[in-house]
Amino acid sequence: MIEKKRAHLFVSGLVQGVFFRDHTQRWASSLGLTGWVRNLGDGRVEALAEGPEADLQAFISLLRQGPPQARVEDIELEWELYQGEFNDFRILRTL
Repeated sequence: MIEKKRAHLFVSGLVQGVFFRDHTQRWASSLGLTGWVRNLGDGRVEALAEGPEADLQAFISLLRQGPPQARVEDIELEWELYQGEFNDFRILRTL
């Protein structure tokens, strides 16, 4: 059985207004991850993703690259216990 995890991420840099959330949703969905992504008022993007660790690592690598117009400067990452509370990966309203 594959162990699942939860990654809570805060992405900083030029990550708003460059389709970062849209790309994040597509990447997560293509990897079979569940969770959400949203813009924060301070200019960062926050994401919470659940799934197998290998898929989460691939997701994080994609986030580090970002979409073409983005410039990712840093990703704060916290590993958390898998909760299994999501059915898909969604874009949430800005916090």
